[in-house]
Amino acid sequence: MVRVIVCGATGQTGSAITRGLLAEPDVQLVGAVASHGAPDVGVEVGAGPAGVPLDTDLAAVLARTEADVLVDFTVAPVAERHLRLAVEHGVAPVVGTTGLSAEVLSALEEACRQRGLGAAVIANFSLGAMLLAQLAALAAELLPDLEIIELHHDRKRDRPSGTALRLRQRLEAVTGRPAPVHSVRLPGLVAHHRVILGGRGEVLTIAHDSLSRDSFVPGVLLAVRHVRQLAGRVVYDLEELVALPARRGGEPGRGAVRRRRG
Repeated sequence: MVRVIVCGATGQTGSAITRGLLAEPDVQLVGAVASHGAPDVGVEVGAGPAGVPLDTDLAAVLARTEADVLVDFTVAPVAERHLRLAVEHGVAPVVGTTGLSAEVLSALEEACRQRGLGAAVIANFSLGAMLLAQLAALAAELLPDLEIIELHHDRKRDRPSGTALRLRQRLEAVTGRPAPVHSVRLPGLVAHHRVILGGRGEVLTIAHDSLSRDSFVPGVLLAVRHVRQLAGRVVYDLEELVALPARRGGEPGRGAVRRRRG
């Protein structure tokens, strides 16, 4: 049983994550944090009574629970404080909040190394988005001229998205060339990413669409179950967590693209 606290538990993405965690028999939600309090977080997110209050103070929740993992879907300034508190209490962070600075991530890496604690800071927990990045990196070896388009709802704070920035970083490492990113913000969108690669007389488009925030739940569950195995490491790509069961001799992680060389 993995004991979990969710921060941002009633936000647009946080609500989907909270419902997903409550539905899993091997996961115990022991705490929930949001900008407002309530008697029961399950009722707040439409999952029915869960017996877990919704708090506004993470420090108080950490003090009264024995959590294993902290899941954070808030905003960067809030998440920075949450990360420090989690590591101080020996709780492994699973972070979907984007916009964290390089300094904050460097401090997290050092704190986790010192404490032997695992952490996952992943811009997009969708398995499809993970595959998009893997397939685009494979394609970019042969078609290095490319551009990225990311489309999100009009309430998204960061531009470009964290997913697009991580994708750009990975593709530029493959091609050695700049990978321009174009951002679109419109009502009705959720999260959509395109990589368009051009070659002589041809164009390849690799696309992924999150049609609802439920698309992030399987990846978060994967991280919740395996982040403690990282032992002193911080990972930034979901595929590193997909591969963990295989490394431990269990069922191979499904969905990872494995390249074979003759």
